[in-house]
Amino acid sequence: MTDVPPLPETRLDYRVAHLAERLAAGDLGELGVRLELRGDTVLLTGTVPSARCRDEILAAAREELAPHPLHSDLLVADTSSPDHGEDLT
Repeated sequence: MTDVPPLPETRLDYRVAHLAERLAAGDLGELGVRLELRGDTVLLTGTVPSARCRDEILAAAREELAPHPLHSDLLVADTSSPDHGEDLT
């Protein structure tokens, strides 16, 4: 049996997988944020319930993936009630 050395932590694909595990294990795991590696840039997509959640995810991504470029397409769901009634006429 040949021993296979572990992936070095400097590899971006390893770091992206680690971030995905970190997000899934935390309080934000149910959000369904997706991470895609495109060249040396990481794309985050999905919908989050608040700007605070988005900011926490982006902070974790910047910490884990620095200095690689990060592009965020995270949308904040608007869960506030409407300020007027809907006109159905």
